[in-house]
Amino acid sequence: MNLGAAIRGKCVLITGASSGLGEHFARLLARHGAKLAVGARRRDRLESLVGELNATGAAGAFAVDLDVADEGSVSRALAAAEEALGPTDVLVNNAGIADGGTALDTSTEAFDRVIATNLRGVWLMSTGAARRWRAAKRGGVIVNIASILGFRVAGGVAAYAVSKAWVVQLTQAQALEWARFGIRVNALAPGYIATDINAAFFETEPGQAMVKRIPMRRLGEPEDLDGAFLLLATDASRWMTGATIPVDGGHLVSSL
Repeated sequence: MNLGAAIRGKCVLITGASSGLGEHFARLLARHGAKLAVGARRRDRLESLVGELNATGAAGAFAVDLDVADEGSVSRALAAAEEALGPTDVLVNNAGIADGGTALDTSTEAFDRVIATNLRGVWLMSTGAARRWRAAKRGGVIVNIASILGFRVAGGVAAYAVSKAWVVQLTQAQALEWARFGIRVNALAPGYIATDINAAFFETEPGQAMVKRIPMRRLGEPEDLDGAFLLLATDASRWMTGATIPVDGGHLVSSL
């Protein structure tokens, strides 16, 4: 199956689309002819992205104001996306934050912020979309963006690692409950990906040491996620649900 062709014409809602992987996935889907609703809190960044995508021939891109941790905002975003593009076919739960710190050094407020976005946000978006699909008697696809830190911990990111482990479990729980409604829920677990935010760290000695622990001896590029992402977002994975696919250069199988 041609994965790019398989997403053409589908209506996709992406959270956290104003930067990073969310923005990358939006560009990827637009190139392959999907209709996009992109959501985030930074409206100016969204408007810039939507303008660019529509100017370059996208099938249709629309910006929605979205705070995934706020139930009212989630409900409004789901309704706005459907009104603008038609029924959503695929939900991509990409919004996430990291608040570095050991378990002893992380404040309750910082912990709550991470969980609100990384877990509560996925819960609210997924259940909101699933209720709409069930009411309309139609199926749907959810792709959660987890992390290899959902399987294996690292120092100084306790809250983030916990939140991503919960996302992996939530993916399985929702997949089990919603399969009967034709709703598939899977997750992508990226390893360390090169971005503008982390570039300076990976040029340092500790950063280089971390790269050397990756069996493939390099950081991932956003494009390295494309194949697995399109697999999960399309009917190419029509008999998959509850799965989490690591894309990490072999990091999870490296020796302790």
